[in-house]
Amino acid sequence: MPRAPGQIDLAKTEAILDAAAEVFGERGLAASMEEIARRARVSKQTIYNHYGSKPELIRAIVDRRVAEITAPLLMPEAVDHPQEALAALGRSMLTAILTARGTSMLRMTVESAAEQPDLARAFFEAGPATSRRRLAEFLAMETENGRMAVDDPVLAAEFFASMVIGGHQIAQLLGVERQFTPAEIDRVAGEAAARFMKAYSA
Repeated sequence: MPRAPGQIDLAKTEAILDAAAEVFGERGLAASMEEIARRARVSKQTIYNHYGSKPELIRAIVDRRVAEITAPLLMPEAVDHPQEALAALGRSMLTAILTARGTSMLRMTVESAAEQPDLARAFFEAGPATSRRRLAEFLAMETENGRMAVDDPVLAAEFFASMVIGGHQIAQLLGVERQFTPAEIDRVAGEAAARFMKAYSA
């Protein structure tokens, strides 16, 4: 079946997002769309046809990452087992900030924020703000179902993120923290989930 005008296949979409994440991580938000197109082996017009603008491209990159990170909250068993869901979310969050690509893109975004405030805002709104909102929605649902007692889900979501990420993200940005083993990531995430559930038990 022929594609509609402007539609591109999934493989090309992934190639664009992968290339953009690499280029932004290497050169910051001021990186050119030409370089991204070259890396993805597509035309610059193809990128604009699909995403419209650089801020929308950034949102698409971060949307994809946030969907991966918050996936544990959408698993069928998450509703009945909130502590396990929170531990899985914590593992995803911590793993994301410890990857070289994730650290590089965040570092370059911070460095570019003063000169590219609109792009930095797009990164924040699609990333941290969205992941916290999804967690807050999950906590509100668990409270409504009587499994938790969270009076302020938005604030509680920030508390949980801080428990998991803590100073690890800053240390990664500064390049002063060693790489965590999977067992250490599990321990941090599990401990955060257990203490969080204890604080907000129904």
